[in-house]
Amino acid sequence: MIVDCAVYREGHRTEGPDDFSDALEQARASGGFVWIGLHEPTADEFDLVSQEFGLHPLAVEDALKAHQRPKLEVYDDSLFMVLKPVAYEPHSDTVSTGEIMVFLGDAFVVTVRHGEGSPLNAVRSRLEHEPALLGKGPTSVVYAIADAAVDHYLDVATELQTDLEELEAEVFSPDGAGTQHTASRIYTFKRQILEFRRATGPLTQPVARLMGAGAFGAAVPFVSKKAQPFFRDVHDHLTRVNESVENLDRLVSDILSAHLAQVSVRQNDDMRKISAWAAMAAVPTMLAGIYGMNFEHMPELRWEWSYPAVILAMAVLEVLLYRLFKRRGWM
Repeated sequence: MIVDCAVYREGHRTEGPDDFSDALEQARASGGFVWIGLHEPTADEFDLVSQEFGLHPLAVEDALKAHQRPKLEVYDDSLFMVLKPVAYEPHSDTVSTGEIMVFLGDAFVVTVRHGEGSPLNAVRSRLEHEPALLGKGPTSVVYAIADAAVDHYLDVATELQTDLEELEAEVFSPDGAGTQHTASRIYTFKRQILEFRRATGPLTQPVARLMGAGAFGAAVPFVSKKAQPFFRDVHDHLTRVNESVENLDRLVSDILSAHLAQVSVRQNDDMRKISAWAAMAAVPTMLAGIYGMNFEHMPELRWEWSYPAVILAMAVLEVLLYRLFKRRGWM
């Protein structure tokens, strides 16, 4: 559905005509631009917008179907950019991603949002309270959307770091390695970081092109050189996010390895204890087995002190074995 539609002139919002074509003509005539926001539009709803603004059919198909990776594509009459905003639920340790598609032309911006997270109302409100920034044209909308998404990436990375520290404390606690679900929690956390990386990593190249870096940076249309420093700031923040994601991924892998090593060590300790107790149980079992065979001709069988002597021998051997295993740390 169409969430909002407005014409902006000199950084201020003005209500334009209901017809998209008339609104675009007025914006071009006054040096302003049109910003249309849509949320999960149907094919019929988006067909009207695409015809009025001359959007490329391949980009229109991507915007309708969603499930695209972050990218920037240049067409004759517009730019098409895809971003993936991220939301993190700390109670369930779940990273969820939405999608924002942006069509940028000479005098229009069309935003298409998929998913419930990261609505663009806050971005629009922020721009409308900064007429100096909004007055720079439709490029300011692309910058504000990218800036808001990347800033939220930083918040999510901080939350993930906090939860990772809690998980690390659990693993290295005295009984942390013995919990049944620790390994599955670590693996699930690693999967969430991978989902986060899918949103942040591919966005580096599109932002670099918008800031004028790379072989094709200078050829990106509809982005003036005055706007490139703003995208450079977004790129710096995005670089910090990607470095944080890499660090998180390495730490999770190290924690998983440490957890598995702890489990292995504890299993070895348990096996040594079991072996020690089995060895201690084998001594009286052996003596009792020998003197329980009931042969007629056995030494000490008719000796008066044979029973106390055997019991004493068992006790002495058990004490010696216990001290030996205790000294070696098996018990």
